[in-house]
Amino acid sequence: MSTINQEPLTEEKSLNFLEEIIENDIAQGRTTVYTRFPPEPNGYLHIGHAKSICLNFGLAKKYGGKTNLRFDDTNPVKEDVEYVDSIKEDVRWLGFQWAEEHYASDYFEQLYEWAVKLIKKGKAYVDDQNQEEIRQGRGTVTVPGRNSPWRDRSVEENLDLFARMRAGEFADGEKVLRAKIDMAHPNMLMRDPIMYRIIHSEHHRTGNKWCIYPMYDFAHGQSDSIEKITHSICTLEFDVHRPLYDWFIQELDIYPSHQYEFARLNLTYTMMSKRKLLQLVQDQVVMGWDDPRMPTISALRRRGYTPESIRMFADKVGVAKRDNVIDFGLLEFCVREDLNKRAQRRMAVLDPIKVVITNYPEGKTEMMSCVNNPEDESAGVRQVPFSREIYIERDDFMEEPPKKYFRLSPGKEVRLRYAYLIRCDEVIKDADGRVVELRCTYDPQSGGGSSSDGRKVKGVIHWVSVPHACPAEVRLFDRLFVKEDMDNMEEGKTFLDYLNPDSLRVVTGYLEPSLMEAAPGTTFQFERLGYFCVDKDSTPEKRVFNRTVTLKDSWAKLNAR
Repeated sequence: MSTINQEPLTEEKSLNFLEEIIENDIAQGRTTVYTRFPPEPNGYLHIGHAKSICLNFGLAKKYGGKTNLRFDDTNPVKEDVEYVDSIKEDVRWLGFQWAEEHYASDYFEQLYEWAVKLIKKGKAYVDDQNQEEIRQGRGTVTVPGRNSPWRDRSVEENLDLFARMRAGEFADGEKVLRAKIDMAHPNMLMRDPIMYRIIHSEHHRTGNKWCIYPMYDFAHGQSDSIEKITHSICTLEFDVHRPLYDWFIQELDIYPSHQYEFARLNLTYTMMSKRKLLQLVQDQVVMGWDDPRMPTISALRRRGYTPESIRMFADKVGVAKRDNVIDFGLLEFCVREDLNKRAQRRMAVLDPIKVVITNYPEGKTEMMSCVNNPEDESAGVRQVPFSREIYIERDDFMEEPPKKYFRLSPGKEVRLRYAYLIRCDEVIKDADGRVVELRCTYDPQSGGGSSSDGRKVKGVIHWVSVPHACPAEVRLFDRLFVKEDMDNMEEGKTFLDYLNPDSLRVVTGYLEPSLMEAAPGTTFQFERLGYFCVDKDSTPEKRVFNRTVTLKDSWAKLNAR
């Protein structure tokens, strides 16, 4: 049963079970550590893949080994060069470089020869049954399967039919090649699994050279063996595949790669089925694979997540032997921790009220020195224009404030960040009673954090000068789904029923001028608002910013009410 992991974060690190296995291997003289990351290029990588990438590359690096990138391109119908390129970009962006780049299609000829070897050993046969007949013949967990009527074909007939399958004489689904193991085996995957199927479709690398393609279980272990992978690390759902992985290697008498399984990553409010993510893209529910609401690595990158934050997240999640569900808040915690250290601060107002400082000279502009990052002295300071008219956040004013409200209200004072103390003297409303302008006065002697008579105020708010403010499109992203555990949906409902209607809100923000020169991908902290990233849709004429994450976990507060 899955559990929500909300345990307190600790810095103590003990060896995980995979590290224990490797260290035991090393102690017994098996010093080589070769791992691989083997994605199928049928979609974009997501945060779950990021954990696997960090694990495979991290283990090899720790123990002086190497990691290959191998594309499991055995289904030409679903695979594309676009996905290959995106996967390579994601792995590099996360900070890793593979030792060798391979494709399962590199080994098609060798795999074919090995299939012929199994036929000659009497361990494989060509079956004329269709997919449904094969499924029904497998039996159930409690009922053994039944042998195919074609199971006892002669070696010569099987060799002839398999060669003709390769030559393209048969239609899709007309024949398959199956391993001959045991139709009563307690592991359903061992009941004469399919090794090859016929697919007349152009492959992204081999073109139309092949019309038969190996199944995952026949290609994967043998590809590991060819590359002499010592530790083939898979997610937990592949544990039932391990006996078949070992069977093929043993029957072929090839390099004995070995498979190990760890718990896959499950996140609250997140869905990681590539098939369902593809549906979101195709149905235009989202803007694409890199829509910042998606759990893909490219989406997280576009949203403003850093590779350091994702590696930190993978490290804190750790390696488990049983499935659990990790709180999405941990991922947000990691990006806040990282961006707090590296992101420069800027001021922006997303829901403005205009403030007129009536005793400030008209036409005057002065430059205020603002700290770029209080966590990094080397980041220096910048100059921000200040004038008689400024914008402040609507949330920073309340006409009838409760006790312990320290922001602006009638007759009360507040400090403008890096600037002066102001006092609200007059509130101007429109015909509907909405506050549209505040008339304030300032203390000219209160710059730099002091005041003319030494008085102190608790409230500090940010601002942007009206004549210098630069409008920009600001996209306020939130979680794509409202359900915590997307793996357990109510009967009769689909994942589309749990879409969050407030996952994207677009507003016009008013930003300090320095933000207009920022390049796409640059991340900032908008003071008191959150972390924001320049989106790739930005142009010199129109700047677009994505909210990466709020400063605090507002979602947890909202759902705790």
